[in-house]
Amino acid sequence: MQERNHDDGIFQASADTKTNGSTDLSEKDGVKMSTPHSQQGSVDNGVGQITELEAQKAALGDAHFHRLGWKRLTVILIVEAIALGSLSVPSAFATLGMVAGVILTVGLGLVAIYTSYIVGQTKLLYPEISHYADAGKLMMGRWGYEIIGAMFTLQLTFLVGSHTLTGTIAFLNITGGGVCSIVFGVVSAIILLALAVPPSFAEVAILGYIDFVSIIAAILITIVATGVAGAHAEGGLAQAAWSAWPKENVTFSEAFVAVTNIVFAYSFAVCQFSFMDEMHTPKDYVKSIWALGLIEIFIYTVTGALIYAFVGVDVKSPALLSGGDLMSKVAFGVALPVIFISGSINTTVVARYIHARMYKNSIKRFINTRGGWISWLVLITVITFIAWIIAEAIPFFSDLLAICSALFISGFTFYFPAMMWFMLIKKGSWRSRENIWNSIANGLVFIIGMITLVAGTYAAIVDIIKQYEDGSVRGAFTCGAI
Repeated sequence: MQERNHDDGIFQASADTKTNGSTDLSEKDGVKMSTPHSQQGSVDNGVGQITELEAQKAALGDAHFHRLGWKRLTVILIVEAIALGSLSVPSAFATLGMVAGVILTVGLGLVAIYTSYIVGQTKLLYPEISHYADAGKLMMGRWGYEIIGAMFTLQLTFLVGSHTLTGTIAFLNITGGGVCSIVFGVVSAIILLALAVPPSFAEVAILGYIDFVSIIAAILITIVATGVAGAHAEGGLAQAAWSAWPKENVTFSEAFVAVTNIVFAYSFAVCQFSFMDEMHTPKDYVKSIWALGLIEIFIYTVTGALIYAFVGVDVKSPALLSGGDLMSKVAFGVALPVIFISGSINTTVVARYIHARMYKNSIKRFINTRGGWISWLVLITVITFIAWIIAEAIPFFSDLLAICSALFISGFTFYFPAMMWFMLIKKGSWRSRENIWNSIANGLVFIIGMITLVAGTYAAIVDIIKQYEDGSVRGAFTCGAI
């Protein structure tokens, strides 16, 4: 028998199909369901009567969303995390220099692993948490639930917008820019919508293997292409214009946009509650975050350092644009699965959160009835449309990632996990011997989050204004090149 707990009156069901054909459903928050088939034909669920068939649908739906093991979780996290982040890191190295780039990539990666561990510990202590907003309610009451829920929704919608923009860039590059960019934006949005239709993460995990091969192949193609081009350039690789130190005359806004692009690469904690909620053995999450974290650190550091070393300060963002005209087309073609599969997972996560709130005491939340499917399809369509609007309104890759990092990832990856440790996990005084080192660590993580929030938002706004003044980006909702 499996049991799910959901805060705020969310429907709970657990089922045990016995040899006599009866189905027993548990009770929580006034939602009461007990349906021996031989005794009754309908059930009072706290909001009305449901039939035996609906009770079985609820039981099957609950079981359907509890099939995720730690290996599949690792795949899902890789799919969700190692996508746009890897494409933005080389340009961050070009701004910050090799030394700062490597230090920040490794250092922020280790911090992200630690904060992801804190998120997981919170989930184990409070299994009723299904999404980040539930943790907000435990820390700050109803206001925390609503504020963090809004941030959670906006962050994931912005991420889908980022993938829509990247898909547009990919199609423009592959076709040579002969079609209006808005058309490719619409095509990207439609693909993202289609891939978001399956509501279960266990189902999406199957696509994750394609996704992982896609991004690794695209990165390798770009590394080899830039390396070969650099070797054949005058003076060879020894003359590549890279530096151990930040580029000359770098401004604060440019430097911090680069920092926030690295922060963006470690944004996997935002979806962790949602993913763990589908695990059949949640305590195994530690294996997943260590596997993901170390893989990310390795891929980002190698990708950033090598492409920057081969190309120099002229490295582009996304990095696949740096491989030369032909090889960029090849790399983007290979990267199409990761662009769309990773983006669609973000649609699924935010839609699952909203759908559960809409139907917290209804079997529609399990998305295995006609009404549930209709509401699900309408919801993911609305989310995808809003994401397309964002992609067209902010048509510049690095700054869109910077805005996401500063406004949202700063909280989900840094200061919210630190708050969870102090408010939900810590036992006793923060100055006690068993708590002092964790207190110091989480205090520093909280400061990192606040600096990212304030300085990152300022830097992104300044950089966007500068690019519009320079005319280096196309206007919003136009057919120009990106």
